[in-house]
Amino acid sequence: MSSQHPAYAAIYAVVRTIPPGKVSSYGRIAILAGFPGHARMVGYALHSLHTTHDVPWWRVINAHGYISNAYHRDEQRARLLAEGVAVDARDHVNLHEYGWEAMNFREA
Repeated sequence: MSSQHPAYAAIYAVVRTIPPGKVSSYGRIAILAGFPGHARMVGYALHSLHTTHDVPWWRVINAHGYISNAYHRDEQRARLLAEGVAVDARDHVNLHEYGWEAMNFREA
């Protein structure tokens, strides 16, 4: 699937709404985008992004609070830290403190 796939557009719309200083999980993004149970699709969508985009991909981590992006781990960590998100030495983020849970997401 390319970054132009219709499902990817819905995923990107949700990710764009995560505020700076907050994170969400692949699974939560999948639910909010209308694809429950398809967390991997969110990962594929974010991985397919080109260098010029407005999607804050670094705000998406796994359900256990860990950075799981093997390709851009250091960049993701740096971007989260720059936004004030505490990331420990094991690349873990406290979801209770930094987790974003949009209860009634609607695409703007």
